Amino acid sequence: MSKKIPVGILGATGMVGQMYLSLLADHPWFEAAYLAASPRSAGKKYRDVMAGRWRLEGGWGPAGDLLVEDANDVSKAAAANKEGRCAFVFSALEMEKDEIRTLEEKYAAAGIPVVSNASAHRWTADVPMLIAEVNPHHADIIPAQRKSRGWDKGFIVVKPNCSIQSYTTPLWALLQRGYEIKRLLVTTMQAVSGAGYPGVPSWDMIDNLVPYIGGEEEKSEQEPLKIFGTIKDGLFVNAPEPAVSAHCNRVPVSDGHTACVSLEFGVKKPSIEEVKQIWTTFSALPQKEQFPMAPPRPIIVREENDRPQPRKDRNAGKAMAVSVGRIRPCNVFDLRFVGLSHNTARGAAGGGILNAELLKFKGYL
Repeated sequence: MSKKIPVGILGATGMVGQMYLSLLADHPWFEAAYLAASPRSAGKKYRDVMAGRWRLEGGWGPAGDLLVEDANDVSKAAAANKEGRCAFVFSALEMEKDEIRTLEEKYAAAGIPVVSNASAHRWTADVPMLIAEVNPHHADIIPAQRKSRGWDKGFIVVKPNCSIQSYTTPLWALLQRGYEIKRLLVTTMQAVSGAGYPGVPSWDMIDNLVPYIGGEEEKSEQEPLKIFGTIKDGLFVNAPEPAVSAHCNRVPVSDGHTACVSLEFGVKKPSIEEVKQIWTTFSALPQKEQFPMAPPRPIIVREENDRPQPRKDRNAGKAMAVSVGRIRPCNVFDLRFVGLSHNTARGAAGGGILNAELLKFKGYL
């Protein structure tokens, strides 16, 4: 690609916005060219706004000299779009859900596609909630979304909750091979970075585990059903199964969400070796070498008794792969395993960038 596509980041000063800038610094397709955040940051250079606030190991690349705009001022982004400085935006907004929903719709109405990390539109009936390797076909609702809303070039897509990505892709791989999954019991151990910055107070996390994350269990139980669902008459219809029971816990780990999963199949039940073979050979993206953020293998099977572990496995496959291990029979259901994914890479900005790569491949960007 001779010229990179200029993209915008809404919420560029927050933790997810920082991760977007870090991952885009050397991206071969996209470059950060428009930054927006809260009104108090508007009008200042990004490097000045972020003095003492940058929390990642990597840098922000060439974006330091960009002026930060007010994310609420859609007209500025629309002007940048017409000038060729903002082809679409990644939304990492940190506001009330209703405010995010309204603002993202304003961007789309102004002709600016929105690739969102926020949860505001996850249950909007014509907005796809994408995991690129699982339901890329859901992006094909975009023309119907545009038509029903009167949008010309704009649209909205979202990515799901970060924690479900540690096990949704392995489930999908089994479903694709004809194995019906009836019920699912999942217990997540979620990293503190999932709470943003400053996040959970250290007094609550040191020598401790917090068995509650607001709204997380509901998301974990419902979002896979939309991802596994179908499109009918321009709207999403949730899959009827599996029934999911989730326990979500915050643990003193910096990055990496881990899930302990037990699942029950329908009449047809795979052997443990069949499951390992399905996961090892799973590859869903067409011509995956065209997707810079895609891991070489979406699912990595670990054979060691004590893997996966966040510190050892969260960066596998460019921090975009799902690592699975402890694959064994379940005494109550049929199969149990442990899944792990990097929550701020795969589960946040990296997943958003991969979704954008998919949308470009499909011709929507």
